[in-house]
Amino acid sequence: MPHVTVKIRAGTPEDKKRQLTDAIVEDVVNITGSGEGSISVAIEEIDPKDWKEKVYDPLIRKKVDALFKKPGYTI
Repeated sequence: MPHVTVKIRAGTPEDKKRQLTDAIVEDVVNITGSGEGSISVAIEEIDPKDWKEKVYDPLIRKKVDALFKKPGYTI
């Protein structure tokens, strides 16, 4: 029962969030073999001024060993 959380820049248009969600669900189904009904996706909008405090430090910098894709930036 995969659950995916995406943290994204605040103000991202709803159609782009829906497009991203659909692509994530499709890939999770294809890669894991999970049924579409067992997948959930959450999108959390983060104001860019809060990115370091809410995302970069706690979820990227402090958990770098758990990242399968590391960002190409540092703060």
